Amino acid sequence: MSSQPLVKVENLQKWFPVSKGLFKKTRDFIHAVDGLSFEIMPGQSLGLVGESGCGKTTTGKLLVRLLDPTGGDIKFHLGEDVTSAIEGQVQDGYVNVSQLHGRALKHFRRHVQMIFQDPYESMNPRLTIYDIVAEPMAVQGMGTVAEREERVADLLALVGLTPPESFLFRYPHELSGGQRQRVAIARALIINPSFVVADEPTSMLDVSVRTGVMQLMQDLAAQFNISYLYITHDLAVARYMCDHIAVMYLGKIVEMAETEELLRNPLHPYTKALLSAVPIPDPTYKREVIEIRGSVTTPINPPSRCRFYDRCPIAKQGLCDVQDHPPLEDKGGGHYVACYMV
Repeated sequence: MSSQPLVKVENLQKWFPVSKGLFKKTRDFIHAVDGLSFEIMPGQSLGLVGESGCGKTTTGKLLVRLLDPTGGDIKFHLGEDVTSAIEGQVQDGYVNVSQLHGRALKHFRRHVQMIFQDPYESMNPRLTIYDIVAEPMAVQGMGTVAEREERVADLLALVGLTPPESFLFRYPHELSGGQRQRVAIARALIINPSFVVADEPTSMLDVSVRTGVMQLMQDLAAQFNISYLYITHDLAVARYMCDHIAVMYLGKIVEMAETEELLRNPLHPYTKALLSAVPIPDPTYKREVIEIRGSVTTPINPPSRCRFYDRCPIAKQGLCDVQDHPPLEDKGGGHYVACYMV
């Protein structure tokens, strides 16, 4: 396994303008992603955890360039054969995809894919399963029609849709939720990507089929050496799927560490609150409940102080409210926390 990170994200930002009128200059912005920095090693997975609206999905879309970043860099180490085919924006073997356009961006997308949260809404209901799964190959001009059909059949069998011939020319509405998500996984893997963003791929599935889909994704990651950015709000799923976890709150990463280290020894008060809300199947076990105040702060033009200040049970007046948002600092052993009080 390479010692170099596959993905390096540096100070990534995405601000969405809030319209105030036809002829007025936009002064208000939603800070959906505001200064994220992290790395993902080849063959490993990073879980991005947080409540709804914190910027997880926006981060995933930025990494595959479905959205253009407002600022910051997204760097991929995709090998010399790839970087030589992408003109410009290559430094130390890394492609800065935040600045790619046109043919270079299309070439980059051969190596990254995304699995969306809703397996039905992300598919064209007028296309057959074969057309849906083969579409990335058609867009990239890969293979003949016969080669594409063989490749699609192989992928459908690999993800557990057997016999594949009985699925090729069916439509999405004829499949169950679990089957549709397996089709989405096959579509993401059809062009052999090295990096996949999985946006809560099991959240809309029945509990009975979730484990099967998660195990399938793990097996495929090991087989094809795929790295995941796994977006979820379920810490149990993140523990099962990910090597590292990053906890996100209002566009900022507030804590990041190896999965077991973060779950055993949470340091940020928001992470502690998330963990205290996870149910434990033992009625005799008593766990400390972390009380946090109020509701989520508005993401429109947030103050420069700590994003969690208004809800934090350990915030210190005269420090947390007057300083800029705390930087992620290593508290030992690669356990990063953004908090002045830890």
